[in-house]
Amino acid sequence: MKLSIIIPTYNEEKYLPNLLKSIKSQKYEDYEIIVADADSKDRTIEIAKKYRCKIVKGGIPGIGRNNGAKIAKGELLLFLDSDLELTENYLQSLIEEFEREKADIGITLMIPSSEKKRDKILHDLANWFMIAFEKIKPHGAGCYGIITKKSLHDKHEGFDEKLTFGEDTNYIEKLAKNNTFKVLRTPKVCVSTRRLEEEGLGKLARQYSKSTFNDFRGIRTAAEDLGYDFGHGPKNFIEEDALIAKLDASRITENIVPNNEKTTKNKIKEDINNIINNSIKTNESHSIMNTSISNNHSKKSPALKEKNPNLKKTNHHLKEKKYGVGEEKKEKYGKKRIIYSVCGEGMGHAVRSGVILEELIKKYDVIIFSSDRAYEYLNKKFENVFEIGGFNTVYKNNRVQNTKTLFNAIKETPTNLKEGYGILFKKAREFKPDIIISDFENYSSILSKIINVPLISIDNVQMITKTHIEYPPESQREMLKAKGVIKSYIIRPRRYIITSFFYPEIKNPEKTAVFPPVIRDKVRNLKTSYRDYILVYQTSSNNVKLVNALKDIDEKFIVYGFNKKEVDENLTFRKFNEDQIYDDMKNAKAVLTNGGFTFITESITLKKPIYSVPAKGNFEQLLNGFYVEKLGYGKMNRELNLKEVKEFLNNLERYQKTLAKVEVQDNSKILQEIERSIEKYSVNKENINLELT
Repeated sequence: MKLSIIIPTYNEEKYLPNLLKSIKSQKYEDYEIIVADADSKDRTIEIAKKYRCKIVKGGIPGIGRNNGAKIAKGELLLFLDSDLELTENYLQSLIEEFEREKADIGITLMIPSSEKKRDKILHDLANWFMIAFEKIKPHGAGCYGIITKKSLHDKHEGFDEKLTFGEDTNYIEKLAKNNTFKVLRTPKVCVSTRRLEEEGLGKLARQYSKSTFNDFRGIRTAAEDLGYDFGHGPKNFIEEDALIAKLDASRITENIVPNNEKTTKNKIKEDINNIINNSIKTNESHSIMNTSISNNHSKKSPALKEKNPNLKKTNHHLKEKKYGVGEEKKEKYGKKRIIYSVCGEGMGHAVRSGVILEELIKKYDVIIFSSDRAYEYLNKKFENVFEIGGFNTVYKNNRVQNTKTLFNAIKETPTNLKEGYGILFKKAREFKPDIIISDFENYSSILSKIINVPLISIDNVQMITKTHIEYPPESQREMLKAKGVIKSYIIRPRRYIITSFFYPEIKNPEKTAVFPPVIRDKVRNLKTSYRDYILVYQTSSNNVKLVNALKDIDEKFIVYGFNKKEVDENLTFRKFNEDQIYDDMKNAKAVLTNGGFTFITESITLKKPIYSVPAKGNFEQLLNGFYVEKLGYGKMNRELNLKEVKEFLNNLERYQKTLAKVEVQDNSKILQEIERSIEKYSVNKENINLELT
């Protein structure tokens, strides 16, 4: 026999007939049906007999499924919940795709039994989640058509019968660890929304968010921890109208509401963050080093270490050939291991990180992740640099193109998750880091939460969220938007280490420290002079308006950012070359730029007056330009204004005098803080669990 269909039941007289009818209506016929019943008090067994099902004793779902598998004669096992219905030709397409993909275990996509827009959105999200993490963290949104080989089921001793919740996800992860897992795209199973209707959207969201978050950390959640039961008796139906309205309202354009009320969209984000944060708080004391990432829970107990405290710890060192790890051990467990991940947008993050990494690799074992130009830059300077996906802002004529940026992000997200994050997750399991450092790179922030390794944030943009900044009053909306993005990118690090050329009051000094900008020695050692030209550096390579405006100014300009080499009237265009640009920079009488942090801080170091035209829609650049003007280092305008440029040029001497008073510091203080934070927050290797593989 090819297929055994196993269905655990308890008081399912209302739903079981629909499932059995849908099975019997299939054209595919090489199967048997096994019902594992947990002493139902209604007509469930009578109905199963009517449809000629084999009946075995059940229990909680894991026990029932295992009992069914014990008497199964099929080469393949298909596990279904009793409140499902098979779509047309489900079994045939299931078998064909499973064998075509050469899978060992798989799960099918789902569609809701109701026509509610809310239900369709939620099930589409669940399907997307399973597909996105298919190669990273095999996962099931429920026992909605789990298919596997009987031989594999028997080899791994089936479902973990000790689990009262999430036994299906545990089962998938256990079998998929060294075998091929596939989310099957063609067969779709129709899922009842009864649990959603009985429990309400709010409660169900909290249950599954908490359990899924724990699953990704290797922690199993009991049903009683979630207030979850297996009965389906009548309950008071309370529809979560407010949350449904929020789902529909999430497409509304974000606006600032009077009286400081939150927009609907922000409230949704807040609700979701509260759910996630509650899960984090509940499990904050757990460490990935104290839990099993192998999910082989039925064989090894976390209490093993307590019973045998003298059990030898494994020294988790990677091969020197692969990662360049030295043989000399500085500690009992060798050097501390750091994952250092860098935002690929522009070059500023990469330049700063390059300086820091040059010092860290002298003392620690480090692997580096980045994207785009930042990856190319770091890969030339260091070993063990891995390319991941990243998001880039799209600019046109010095304006952020929000729609185009969002479209590119949506288009690239599935690939980035599967490939970029997949690389991060795989390397993390091989490397077993003690700490993760992120220079505004968001996948490492997610990784930190999933594997529960402490995160340190090092960047300049956290000034927006962690200090009491000043900014133009008319820019409040941009500020709020920027805060939301920043908070979603870097989630709950142990320490914020921020670089800045301005110093507002810190909100929480116990968790946050602000230091002067990280400046390369080669820049700090340059000798400044003032020749008769202005250096232009900007990020929008199609900024035609800028080119035309500069031609109307009676000055010579050396221009970077258009990726071309030519002379056009008073403009000399140059392609980016690190040595050339700093030679041009040290001799310029002034600089004209957007609002990029690194270029501005290096200009301040070289005492160059700054004319800043921040990209529209980029609040970080606006903030930098605002403080350039506030501190007397130059001028900031929202638009390039010929009259304002001339006024700026007439006041260069005043700006130079102000800049001359700026004390240029070395990088020693921030490097000391980084090392102190690494030592303080690193995972305690004494607590490494032997099951971490």
